Amino acid sequence: MVEAKTAVRTSEPLYPKTTAELPKVLGGLKIGTRKLVVVTGASSGLGLACTKALANKGGYYVICAVRDPAKMDAVAKAEGISSNSYTAMKLELASLQSVRDFVKNLKAFKSARPLNHLICNAAVYLPADPKPRFTDDGFEMSLGVNHLGHFLLANLLIDDMKKAKSARVCIVGSITGNTNTIGGGLVYPRADLGTLAGLEAPGFEMADGKSFDGAKAYKDSKVLNMMTVRELHRRYHDKTGITFTSMYPGCIAETNLFREKRQWFRELFPLFMKYVTGGYVSELEAGERLAQVIDDPRCDTSGVYWSWNGNAQQVGTLNRNADGQWEVSGAGGSGGDIFPNQFSNDVMNDANAEKMWEQSMKLVGLVKK
Repeated sequence: MVEAKTAVRTSEPLYPKTTAELPKVLGGLKIGTRKLVVVTGASSGLGLACTKALANKGGYYVICAVRDPAKMDAVAKAEGISSNSYTAMKLELASLQSVRDFVKNLKAFKSARPLNHLICNAAVYLPADPKPRFTDDGFEMSLGVNHLGHFLLANLLIDDMKKAKSARVCIVGSITGNTNTIGGGLVYPRADLGTLAGLEAPGFEMADGKSFDGAKAYKDSKVLNMMTVRELHRRYHDKTGITFTSMYPGCIAETNLFREKRQWFRELFPLFMKYVTGGYVSELEAGERLAQVIDDPRCDTSGVYWSWNGNAQQVGTLNRNADGQWEVSGAGGSGGDIFPNQFSNDVMNDANAEKMWEQSMKLVGLVKK
């Protein structure tokens, strides 16, 4: 693992030192004939909305991979999610050992039946931090949680998922990492991985090897997420039959992802996205979109970046909908049908993708340095 760099903590750690969870077993009877789905970050925001959508669809049993299983149970009860439709399991993406423990516990729970679908949704966004925070393994938090934790999780589950029929993996992307969009190309700092020099440097703060920038660290991690999808597709789709995709759910302007932002921003940003740009999507609709990516027969194409209602490469236009109401459309916001969008040139940089894969495999301990 990388050698952790000493940093001044700007607040209490997001992720306290991880403790292992006792494995849950004999889940086969509870799952029955339903498809088994893992959703990371299922206790709030997009992950919770997706879990609820899958539970309402029927035919799915959700493993809620969360930091606090007791919190997940309380939230599920409050949201009316049946206890017969999910199990909460501990997963700290800021700890590679916790990722391995989760995979071990998942296998004990589901026994011989394979995992059908994996949704990598959890993320941290730390734009207000002047100094980096680090994971248990010494990685900058945004890169460690958003990218490396999910990178290890997906790789550890591939051998199991290839036994399932029509298995799908979806890693949530973002227009903030796609520089061919307004949100990713015109809002600074822009995502920029450079030559990924940071991934080779002990104690690195940023993937490009430069000094820490919290907003950019999140955007860079989203580029790495989408790049990982393309590499998983290239390396494993033909051999395993697993469908690997990414998606942009739309701008969920009220999400807890923005909890580090100032109050005025949290109040005005949803209004701006809804009435000016047209990029606004509710958590409910975004969750249904994420669930659609693993449920809809149309989404069985691997290596795709799914979007809805325009490609977010323009500000929306004001039109009347079928009910005669005025709405802003065409900018990736609410409504519209699903379609395969375009990855940015940064995501499709094959030289960087190869380097990302090789270095990430070393950093998470899947190959020797």
